[in-house]
Amino acid sequence: MIVNIAGNHEYPGIWDSVYYFKPSDYPNITDWELRKLILFFDYEKRHNRETTIVCENNDVIQTVNHALENPELFLSTKKPDIITECTACKQKGCLTDYLCHGTEIENAKLIFKCGKLLSSVKARNKSAQELAEEPRAASIDPLDYFDYIMMSWGNCIACDSLVMERMLGRFPNEHDFSVGFKPGVRFYFKYDIIENHKDFANDGMHPAKVKNELVLSEYLNCCIIPEHHKVEFEGIVPSVLADRVFYIKNDCTDIWNWTEKVYDFVCKK
Repeated sequence: MIVNIAGNHEYPGIWDSVYYFKPSDYPNITDWELRKLILFFDYEKRHNRETTIVCENNDVIQTVNHALENPELFLSTKKPDIITECTACKQKGCLTDYLCHGTEIENAKLIFKCGKLLSSVKARNKSAQELAEEPRAASIDPLDYFDYIMMSWGNCIACDSLVMERMLGRFPNEHDFSVGFKPGVRFYFKYDIIENHKDFANDGMHPAKVKNELVLSEYLNCCIIPEHHKVEFEGIVPSVLADRVFYIKNDCTDIWNWTEKVYDFVCKK
């Protein structure tokens, strides 16, 4: 795996074995960002993958190497209230109280029927290798990623962007994110609670992920479903979750407005 550190990446993420790492104030790197890199290197090492740093600034490389050699100085860094490595959302940064897992409408129905979020391997009953070879796995994720339930920060557009990508079979364009936008279902969790799950993992890129399965009755904070799908879900949402499921009208102009509307609701409910 290659860690490509620069200030001009559009947003942080992993694509085809390259982690595009974008510090919030490049070439400066915060202690939180160094903590992420330490966790990333450790995760990759535990999965038998070598990691190389690529950066045009030698001072940045020295700073990162110092952190990797002295992880105890950074691993206890407190989670910020807002992370500004990516500023694509309305809040101009990732708000860190909530985590979100998004999925397509039909997948959400299956989730409620079994009462759990499942990793791709468990949900699809396929091997990681089989899943990696599917067209929908366009980013060429490492095989172990398919053993986890991935989460984004609660106010991020990433989950609905992925829903649209899977629906369209390609990366969404500006029209898809506005006039053609069709939101999926969002499952929200409190970060501090998920962090204590026995199968919680932090790979240094995703805010959080949980291996194999996540029981909704124990961990779900709330679920947001587009209002026009209400009739489809009312008969399948388990009674134990009914007071945590909310139906919201999508009267928004684009994915960013929808994400902001949903997140505001989650924080105020």
